[in-house]
Amino acid sequence: MAMNDARLDMYDDGISAVDPTYVQGEMTVGPNTRSQASLGDADFSTLDEPIRETILRDVRAVGKKFLHVLYPKEKKSLLKEWDLWGPLVLCTFIAMVLQGSSDTANDSNDGGPEFAEVFVIVWIGSMVVTLNSKLLGGNISFFQSVCVLGYCLLPTAIALIICRIILLVEQTTFLFVLRFIITVIGFAWATYASMAFLGDSQPPNRKALAVYPMCFFYFIISWLVISHTV
Repeated sequence: MAMNDARLDMYDDGISAVDPTYVQGEMTVGPNTRSQASLGDADFSTLDEPIRETILRDVRAVGKKFLHVLYPKEKKSLLKEWDLWGPLVLCTFIAMVLQGSSDTANDSNDGGPEFAEVFVIVWIGSMVVTLNSKLLGGNISFFQSVCVLGYCLLPTAIALIICRIILLVEQTTFLFVLRFIITVIGFAWATYASMAFLGDSQPPNRKALAVYPMCFFYFIISWLVISHTV
């Protein structure tokens, strides 16, 4: 009975009773799932609700995670209710904006390599950073880390939008410096937000080893933003 009670407490709280520093994540169907489960509604399922309501609930959940990245105060919510919808949207958006934006002599180039380049860097890069974090003793799951790294691309995506708007006018040295500063701010913001979520999951004596690959990951994407908008 004691083991069953401990196991129930682990699933109710989302945090292991054995190791209080371990943050367990789960894919949820919405913010009302736990409240309905607590009311004893065992028959609740997403199959019993309209598709429109399911989509809107998921969109609101993704929007809340974006807000947490812009204002990284609540550290546990993005880890507990992780998903990959936000990273997929941001990755697709950045790839679509960057594709074909570099100057090429061949007008038949459709920008395919640029699109694939962004996808490879974002997903493979986030996986490498996550693997490094796990090897250093990080106490979060693989998909939690990938989720955070993907959602924290939001500042870089905002910097990309601003840079593309600035490119609509005739370029000068001042505008290039302005775009460079905006890109640096997006890079610093993304790095700070990711560290706010993932910093506590690393051993104190190994945080520097975890921060370096993370900074390098966002630096490469920021470099793509400033170099492909020349």
